[in-house]
Amino acid sequence: MPEERPTPRSPLPTEGTSGRSAVAAESPSMPTPALALEGVTVWEWDPRSGERPVLLDGVDWVVRAGEQWAVLGPNGAGKTTLLNVAAGLRHPSRGAVRILGETVGRVDLRELRARIGYLDLALETAFAPRRTALEVALTGATGSIALLEERLTAADHERARDLLARFGCAPIAAQAFRTCSQGQRRRVLLARALMHDPPLLLLDEPADGLDLPGREALLAALATLAGDEPAAAVVTVTHHLEELPASTTHALLLRGGRVVAAGPADSVLADAPLSACFGAPISVRRDDGRWTARAQAGW
Repeated sequence: MPEERPTPRSPLPTEGTSGRSAVAAESPSMPTPALALEGVTVWEWDPRSGERPVLLDGVDWVVRAGEQWAVLGPNGAGKTTLLNVAAGLRHPSRGAVRILGETVGRVDLRELRARIGYLDLALETAFAPRRTALEVALTGATGSIALLEERLTAADHERARDLLARFGCAPIAAQAFRTCSQGQRRRVLLARALMHDPPLLLLDEPADGLDLPGREALLAALATLAGDEPAAAVVTVTHHLEELPASTTHALLLRGGRVVAAGPADSVLADAPLSACFGAPISVRRDDGRWTARAQAGW
């Protein structure tokens, strides 16, 4: 049987990168990054085609404590795959991944994942119908779907109530989670992800499907988080610049599994890099710290 080989990719020019390995460039005197990827490639066997399409291709990326990263790109760019690698949910096919100072492949991933906050929208329908907003937040203390009351402490209850209050959800603490508005549920899930005070927080399209008031309430919660817990590293995956809080400090653009640009938000979230990323002329504005973008029709 012939050797299976990854489907070849055509070269893609990059902007905002030094050309040096992101991990190799680390100095021993610098603090350990929250996340460091070096030459990360991910492919997946497709039995129908007999090929292994490349989902991520040679990604170098470093996220440091206190940085607020946005990850953007068109559909199929590899954003979710990248986030799964960052969360320790998926191993790279090639390359090195360090999360919170631990090398993937040399650490118990269950223990590592317990130190990472992850907002997964699939959880919106995972809890028992009568579970309250407060109880959903409390499950974050044990990293479970079930409410393990015997493992909770008074400090856990205090932190859950504090987080709900910070994100404007104190009035719905006793309300059934499933009867909360979609925007309220997202903020409750954000509180849940922060229950164990994670140094790395990963958000997968947290504003997806929200109406305008719900989106703005979520962005206000993220801005509050940036002010209250400045040491946390935050990565937000999104399709839309309008869904980014003003606290965003850095951005990474993906196209076809490869990095188009990565670096400070002001230089990356600009007309030329975004146009290259999305394959269409894009104009960007920033007002009061928030971004908006317009693209020309592609026909």
